[in-house]
Amino acid sequence: MKLWHSYRGAEEEALEKSAALFEQQTGEKVDLLAIPNDVLGDKLTAAIPHGVGPDVFIFNHERLRSFQHLGIVTASDGSIDKSAYFANAVDALSVDGKTYGYPLSLKCLALYFNTRLVPRPPADTTELERLLPGLSRPDENRFGLAYETGNFYFHAPFLFGFGGDLFDAGGRATFDTKGMVRSLEYVKRLQDSRFIPMETSGALVKSLFNDERAAMVVSGPWFAGEIAPSVKYGVAQLPRNSETGRPMSPFLGVEAAFVSPRSAQLPQAQALARFLSVGAASRLRAVTGRQVPANAAAYEDSAVQEDSLISSFRQAAANATPMPNTLEMARVWEPMKLALRAVLQGGVAPAEAGALADRRYRALHRERPPDASPVPYLAVGALALVAGGAYLARKPRALLPFRRRYPDVARAAVYTGPAVAGLLVLVAVPFVVGISLSLFHHEAGSYSFVGLANFADILASRGYRISEPLSFYFTLVVTVAWTLVNVVLHVGLGLFLAILLKEPLLKLRGVFRVLLIVPWAVPNYITALMWKGLFHRQFGAINGFLVLLGLEPVSWFTRFSTSFAANVATNTWLGFPFMMVVALGALQSIPQDLYEAAEVDGASKWVQFRRITLPLLRPALLPAVILGSVWTFNMFNIIYLVSGGEPGGSTDILVSEAYRWAFQRNEQYGFAAAYSVLIFFVLLGWSTVTKRVTRATDELMG
Repeated sequence: MKLWHSYRGAEEEALEKSAALFEQQTGEKVDLLAIPNDVLGDKLTAAIPHGVGPDVFIFNHERLRSFQHLGIVTASDGSIDKSAYFANAVDALSVDGKTYGYPLSLKCLALYFNTRLVPRPPADTTELERLLPGLSRPDENRFGLAYETGNFYFHAPFLFGFGGDLFDAGGRATFDTKGMVRSLEYVKRLQDSRFIPMETSGALVKSLFNDERAAMVVSGPWFAGEIAPSVKYGVAQLPRNSETGRPMSPFLGVEAAFVSPRSAQLPQAQALARFLSVGAASRLRAVTGRQVPANAAAYEDSAVQEDSLISSFRQAAANATPMPNTLEMARVWEPMKLALRAVLQGGVAPAEAGALADRRYRALHRERPPDASPVPYLAVGALALVAGGAYLARKPRALLPFRRRYPDVARAAVYTGPAVAGLLVLVAVPFVVGISLSLFHHEAGSYSFVGLANFADILASRGYRISEPLSFYFTLVVTVAWTLVNVVLHVGLGLFLAILLKEPLLKLRGVFRVLLIVPWAVPNYITALMWKGLFHRQFGAINGFLVLLGLEPVSWFTRFSTSFAANVATNTWLGFPFMMVVALGALQSIPQDLYEAAEVDGASKWVQFRRITLPLLRPALLPAVILGSVWTFNMFNIIYLVSGGEPGGSTDILVSEAYRWAFQRNEQYGFAAAYSVLIFFVLLGWSTVTKRVTRATDELMG
């Protein structure tokens, strides 16, 4: 049997031991395959329907409803003893009255505290607020509390603690509530008091806690494996909200072993999944993998009882709110992320954040377009094929000169065949699939033909104004401005440095050339992450330099202008070396005699540059500019990793917007494909213009 999972380290070791124990007891062979967590879900939905997936797979419960709709999980009601697990774990695996899978472990948030700095964890928010001033020293970058403030998963305990609801009675997401406002006001007050850091990422939280610059951290059981051995810590439940008397209830995630209905050994697969969730396997996961088991009997083991981490998270899970496995849950993340970050960055008041999230929710989750008949589209396609065939049939003689001139065309086809096949597989087929996909609407794993409805919605900006970030036209203007500014800076900087490096009297020219090429040689995603850190509000080197000059630090990603400038600065650093190399090569090919003759005629340096250098550089620079503009137009990594589209998606470009529609906004693949087709036509128009410019330049130089 095949079992797919995404475990690493001690968790993987525990799973391997459990599988070996199952093999020993049953004689059934278990083949384990570890797949990265961020791609495991997609691989499951692609492999299982075609009969090439696993018999059993381990996954979190929040995508269960989608898996059930796709038919890649089978119910376990007939073989599961629900009383063996905690009730909220079983509830999380229920869809339409049926239970799917076997609960393995519980995952939720708790409070980690440095026992040297905080001997006793706060029981409620009153105690927490009493501790924070003494633990926080903003001038030394020390904070009483740290967590990923911009992530709604970490904000949910505050929302529930203030009595906020995420869904109304009908199960629809709701944002504009009193609980939401109060929770946002509370967190904003903590940040403004400098008790928690700004723009906090998971890596920053880890670094602060390990350096003892954060006394307390809100995180999950996975964080324990990232804590340095020198740090003595404890784990406790999140403090109770003193204002409302409610517990700060985090989301509860349930990791489960699911069985594929396509398994050729269905009874054995059910037995394996059940075995992993109870008995010795449950103990192994707790003791070896330090996971919080969902099996109640596992806590009777003395080794599990003595593990303070597991017992603490077990107590935290008792007050946790099971994360709904509905499609509606998947729709709340981006609107809440927008509202949360807008408040923390100072762009929106807490009282207005709910309305902002609601507007984004309605814009992102548009109504399904009406189905269309594919007959007219098939008729147009067939007519185009017939017209093309008729055109070729009318000119058979046009092929004769080609055959006479190239009598060995069959042999040539053998040599070019692999290249042609590669182009078909890598270019032609994806292009046709992309165009075809743009005519469909995708929802919960099913596709429906809607014709040109996706294009109509995009071009008509349905659901939002043209001046809003989600509009195709707004994003197109940003993309054009992004491309224009970057290419101008790339060419200007590259040409300036090339002229300096061409100077024969410059010492260490070779060293400077190598150093200036380094930004281009380093992978751009690494550079993007480095620059992201440089622009950090509290810990970035750029703001540190501004403070040294007596200036106020800048929150770079709270306004369009500064966020756009941060993206441009990063991409300029990446792009100027290419233009510099091209310009330097072209400069070295210009005869020196031309400059000497110009000097004899009394021409100034500027006149020489304008009349000699620029005209002779044009044939080399123009193709580089065209290539650089296409690269910049589709420069996804910088936008995604540096600004992340902040604030509110206003710095997204067309390609990053297409990505978000496909993978972050309810998997609207057809809508994203329509975006991609429009991007293709924009670049096709640009290539047509540049082709004419290049032809005119060649004629002028000729």
